[in-house]
Amino acid sequence: MEVDVKSPQIVMPGDRIPEAEELNKNKRKLVLGPGLTTCGTEIRATRAGILQKKPPATFFVDTFQKRYVPIRGDHVIGIVIAKLGDFYRVDIGASEPASMSYLAFEGATKKNRPDVNVDDAIFGRLVVANRDTEAEIVCVDSHGKKGKLGVLNNGFLFDVSINLVRKILRPDCPLMAALAKELKFQAVFGMNGKIWIHANSQKETIAVGNAICAAEHLSNAEIVKMCDDIGQILAGFR
Repeated sequence: MEVDVKSPQIVMPGDRIPEAEELNKNKRKLVLGPGLTTCGTEIRATRAGILQKKPPATFFVDTFQKRYVPIRGDHVIGIVIAKLGDFYRVDIGASEPASMSYLAFEGATKKNRPDVNVDDAIFGRLVVANRDTEAEIVCVDSHGKKGKLGVLNNGFLFDVSINLVRKILRPDCPLMAALAKELKFQAVFGMNGKIWIHANSQKETIAVGNAICAAEHLSNAEIVKMCDDIGQILAGFR
C-alpha cells in the first residue's frame, strides 16, 4: 500500500511512503523520524499512526504511546534518581533510566561541578538514544550553551500523554498563546510526556495545569474559549 502525504493519512506497519522515497531518490536531505525505516530503496512505516510531514523533508508517524521511546535530539524532562561517581541516573519515563555526566552542563569541570541532587528535575537533550545502549542526556545545546536547559526549580511537574505534548508544540496549536494573554507563567515541555510549569501563585499554577490537561481532546476554537473562560474566572478572584 502506498501513502500520499498531501493530507494526514493513517499508515500501518509495512506501508510504503512514496513521497519520502522520491526525495531520497533525488538525493535530497531526508530526515526520517519515529515510526519510519529504510528497506533498501524503500521507506516503510514500522508502526500504526498518522503520517506527518514537517517541511522541508522530515517525515514521522504520529501515534499514541504509553511509554516513551528515547529519540536522539529530543528535549526531555527527567528526575535524578541516583548519583554514581561522575554520573547521574535520570528517570525519563523510558524502559531504562538515562545517564548524565557531571560534565554535561555549561562550564562544568572537575573543580566546578554542577549543583545537582537526587530528586531534582532536569530539562535536557538526548545525545545518545538507540536500542543497544542506554540513553544519554546533556544540558547544553550543540554550541555548549545551556540556554533553557538545566535544573528546574520551584515549579510544578506533572505527566501527560506524549500525544498531548506533540499537539501543544505544533505551530497551529493556540493553547500557549491564548493562556499567555490571561496569565503570566513559565512552561517547559518534555517530549517524554512531562511538563513543568511555574506561575505567580498556586492558584494560577493549577489553572495552567488544568488547561493544559483539558486541551488534549479540544479543538483549537474550544481551546481559545477555555482560556478566555479561565481568564474571566481568575479575574474574579483578584
